[in-house]
Amino acid sequence: MFPRPALARRYTTTTVVLGLLATLTSGAWAEDRRPAAPHGHFETTRVADAAGAGTPLSGFAVQSTAKVSDSPTAVSSPGYPATGWHPAGPRSTVLAALLADGVYADPFRSTNQQSIRRADFDVPWWYRSDFTVEDTARRTFLDFSGVVSAADVYVNGRRTASATDVRGAYTRHELDITSLVRPGTNTVAFRVRPNDPNKDLTMGWLDWLQPPPDRNMGIVRDVLVRRSGPVTLHDTHVTTELAVPSLATADLTVKAQARNDTGTAVTAAVVGSIGGTEFRRTVSLGAHETRTVTFSPADTPGLHLDGPRVWWPAGMGGQPLYDLDLTATVAGTASDTAHETFGIRDVRAPLNSAGARQYRINGRALLVKGGGWSPDEFLRWDRAYAEDRLKYAVDLGLNTIRLEGHLEPDEFFDLADRHGVLTLPGWECCDKWEGDVNPDGSGQAWDDADHAVAKASMAAEAARLRDHPSVLSFLIGSDAAPDAAIEKGYLDALKAADWTAPVVPAASDASSPQLGRSGMKMTGPYDWVPPGYWYAKREGGATGFNSETSAGPSIPTLDTLRRMMTPAELDSLWKDPDAKQYHRSPSTTFGTLKIYDKALAGRYGAPTSLTDYVRKAQLAQYENVRAQFEAYGRNATDADRPATGVIHWMFNSGWTSLHWQLTDRYLDQNGAYFGAKKANEPLHVQYSYDNRSVVVVNNRPGGVQGLTARATLFNPDGTQKYDRTVTGMTVAGGGAHGSALTLPSSVSGLARTYLLRLVLTDAAGEEVSRNVYWLSTGSDTLDWNGTTWYYTPTTSYADLKGLASMAPAPVSATAVTTSSGGTSTTTVTLRRTGSGRTPALLTDVHLVDAQGRPVLPVRWSDNEVSLWPGESVTLTATSRTADLHGSAPNVRVSGWNTPERTVPAA
Repeated sequence: MFPRPALARRYTTTTVVLGLLATLTSGAWAEDRRPAAPHGHFETTRVADAAGAGTPLSGFAVQSTAKVSDSPTAVSSPGYPATGWHPAGPRSTVLAALLADGVYADPFRSTNQQSIRRADFDVPWWYRSDFTVEDTARRTFLDFSGVVSAADVYVNGRRTASATDVRGAYTRHELDITSLVRPGTNTVAFRVRPNDPNKDLTMGWLDWLQPPPDRNMGIVRDVLVRRSGPVTLHDTHVTTELAVPSLATADLTVKAQARNDTGTAVTAAVVGSIGGTEFRRTVSLGAHETRTVTFSPADTPGLHLDGPRVWWPAGMGGQPLYDLDLTATVAGTASDTAHETFGIRDVRAPLNSAGARQYRINGRALLVKGGGWSPDEFLRWDRAYAEDRLKYAVDLGLNTIRLEGHLEPDEFFDLADRHGVLTLPGWECCDKWEGDVNPDGSGQAWDDADHAVAKASMAAEAARLRDHPSVLSFLIGSDAAPDAAIEKGYLDALKAADWTAPVVPAASDASSPQLGRSGMKMTGPYDWVPPGYWYAKREGGATGFNSETSAGPSIPTLDTLRRMMTPAELDSLWKDPDAKQYHRSPSTTFGTLKIYDKALAGRYGAPTSLTDYVRKAQLAQYENVRAQFEAYGRNATDADRPATGVIHWMFNSGWTSLHWQLTDRYLDQNGAYFGAKKANEPLHVQYSYDNRSVVVVNNRPGGVQGLTARATLFNPDGTQKYDRTVTGMTVAGGGAHGSALTLPSSVSGLARTYLLRLVLTDAAGEEVSRNVYWLSTGSDTLDWNGTTWYYTPTTSYADLKGLASMAPAPVSATAVTTSSGGTSTTTVTLRRTGSGRTPALLTDVHLVDAQGRPVLPVRWSDNEVSLWPGESVTLTATSRTADLHGSAPNVRVSGWNTPERTVPAA
């Protein structure tokens, strides 16, 4: 791990917290400009009275304390006239509410966010909400977390908790408000303190994006009004023990705490079920007593499962889930209920002989292939938008998403369970979470209150995440491992929560006193390096587990660029490498595109226009991201220092960005996206930049026989210069690879810039993988001695300028769309037509509406394909029919040397 300057710190901290108000439309964030509530009237939540019911407050009214002179008693009392206050969603930062209310212009457009006054958020803000209760015979609790950074809590004019107690974004709080609730309308109010991530154990942004002016102060998880009888159920969970490697049996243990909330003794019956297995226990509880109720195979034989339905990550098997239901009854009447969904799987993560963390799931070795997750910059939660991104991860062949801090709401992990996407949650770097153990010396030492908040945060998140089979591990440190005291607090909380997944001390190559070495590395790079970099078994190259790494900039499509930047900014983008790019990073290290732009011009030639800059960027990003994942895939089975995991930094961006993303803010897909998709396809033929070998990587669970691999070299004009075919290949499954051939070091008549086409066919002669590279006889040269924490300099560039000489290659396109059940499938057939030998390189197809706007999200079977004369390919695109907004679909076809045209796809 390289030393990092305090102000240039990183590039990581995958923010996450929960959500807020949905403002996503058709796969892209749209401003939700709702008018302010008239005359101070805001929505009132009707609370369900059933035992065990938890009703989230449907929304709040928010206002700055600088504009409210009334007392907390008045503000938190029913009937208070919240005139001029702003409506906020049930999960909303202050700024998210103001954006939804139309107070500010689109903060993702140009530099609009800079016009928002930060000083407006240096004072506390009020959140108030009304709710109605009919039956006051039941007990009533406020149950919440997600307060950023702290809050005084009032109910019906009475303070029920202070900001000294309600601290930290992840701590969970349960307030008994039974004595304060009355029939009819009730009011809860939070006076939320400003957030400072360097002083508060909450969340913050570092250099992924321009930090929001309010620093995400607000309430970003549901505030539940929970009803129950005399006995309540808490901490309900299931631990699973799967027989590995046979997977033939599994033992389940169910635990819950039964609590008597009254001042007299009571007897309760706790009844549960999982599938067809039912169990029951009678519990006697003294006044205010809590007891743990446990059911195990020893007393409930039905909890021993023969032939359990085992949960697997996507691509390795199915994602079956089980349901646990518990009810506590007193005197024959339901008092409280609990429900948990869980999966059966086994995860282990020992250190291998090289000291790298090697995950194993259900007994099988797992090469972690993932990306860093970013929520919306303003922490707005939209379930459909999150699911679209998780589906993209599966589409890319990724199996893991890393969340560094900003841990998403429950629905996110439910979706990850359903779609088979593993998650690596953990605490964030570079702020109070790493305190005085920051390797750069920044941060503040913790006091006793901080230790208590951290332990409570760990306990709350462990209880929330432990039953999700998608949770692969928890990283209790990011750039630095915790010291002994902090680590003990975390581990004690995890043990008390019956946490079973591996716990890792840091995402960097660090150690902690009890857990020892992390087995991970955080060596970058974070800025541009050439494709061949990834094959070096050093720094960020394909060895061990790299927790965050990429070649930095990821220039979006022209559609997205025009949506996020002004014409003047677009002009500067391609003309001025030294220009400070607001849509890149607040960091001085990553503020410009100088390193990237120099490489782009050095390898492909200086851009001549915005369009030329973007098309060169797509080739550069495709080849680089592809190489990153291909190198880790090839080296996963090395005998020496195998690659065990790679997290592309990042998977997505929380705003309109020019770097660190495989998919952009609006879910459009550029060269980086399709480079990753190509590299991670189930059965894949690939080229090695380090030794010119051609190998086949089999990501399917089972082996495959009878493969034929063909490698052909061409000059840019299409002249064939080398051709070799290897038949009868057999490759084992589970990420194994087989070597097909090695390309010669020199080929007569080969141009300085040339093309490599790889084609893999199965035993039936069907093409199963095609991969095209643009290469040079002059390689990129790296200055390894000049390596910094964020990149390795390139002293000379591969010469790819010969691509500019490629003759235009016409591509015909026909398309048709069918729709059913709200889903549209567009089938596109492309053919390289006309005379001449020149191939059509990296032909891109975009599904667009009648106005030429991209239809997003969309999932393509393949895209950015290369076609030689006479060749054709059929692609399919799946989208939501509603995202066409009633217009007829079209497809827009373009490529490196293919003129753009749009054809109907109705």
